[in-house]
Amino acid sequence: MQSTVTAVDVSAPTESASTAVSWGPIVAGAFAASTLTFILMLLGSGLGLSMVSPWSGSGASVTTFAVSTAVWLIVVQWLSSALGGYLAGRLRTKWVGIHTDEVFFRDTAHGFLAWALATLLVAGVLGTALSAAIGTGVQAASTVASGAAMGASAGAASASTDNATSYFVDTLFRPADPARLAAANPESDAAATAQASRILIASAAAGEISADDKTYLSRLVAARTGLSEADATARVDTVIARAQDAKVKAQQAADTARKAGATFSLIGALSLVVGAFIASAAAALGGRQRDDEEAIFLTNR
Repeated sequence: MQSTVTAVDVSAPTESASTAVSWGPIVAGAFAASTLTFILMLLGSGLGLSMVSPWSGSGASVTTFAVSTAVWLIVVQWLSSALGGYLAGRLRTKWVGIHTDEVFFRDTAHGFLAWALATLLVAGVLGTALSAAIGTGVQAASTVASGAAMGASAGAASASTDNATSYFVDTLFRPADPARLAAANPESDAAATAQASRILIASAAAGEISADDKTYLSRLVAARTGLSEADATARVDTVIARAQDAKVKAQQAADTARKAGATFSLIGALSLVVGAFIASAAAALGGRQRDDEEAIFLTNR
């Protein structure tokens, strides 16, 4: 009795010739997201300019402007990510013979890639245009935030420091009798002004004025303005106090700007992460709707 053995040929799995990445839909979604970002940023810049005002008490507060800006940037990121991801998923060609889980992964990956490309386009190619579009609004916000704060830091250039202290120097040498101004010696006034400027600069850098400098400055003011030494000392004390107050206000404005910058960076990073998730989810939704619509079309046909 003979037994027949049937050989079973086991064919090796064949690799698909088509790539899993469809760059056409990814680029299309990225361009759509970038364009929507640019449009919304222009709209936000217009709304921001309508909120601020150079007139005291006429515009929105600094806190309101900062919160509104952060919220708007988040809305822009989410809307543009959703549009770009959805188009990347909806426009891709249908994958045949692919497991459902693999299709879901590829769709989410396409949405993520569209978001990444759009982010690079906005940060690079459109960066200059966006800066020009919102630059005026940022400048207005900075003016509102800084107010009328004056003063110079110890590491600033000498020209900037001279400009910051010129008003205080003029206050020091304002004559008690305005008629004395015409009779004053210009060269002597220039030397006295230079000395007072150097004293104020050194005092601002040290954080206080020494007793010797204060005494000399008081006598210098008394000699140039005709005030008594007591009145000159009182004027020096007043100007130094005002200069110190201006320095504190400038430091507070700088600290406020630092905190606002840190908050903006953290919110921006979180918004980008959420935008990536939204783009991936929107791409999965768009891909599933495309496959469902095609399945319904083939069934009805």
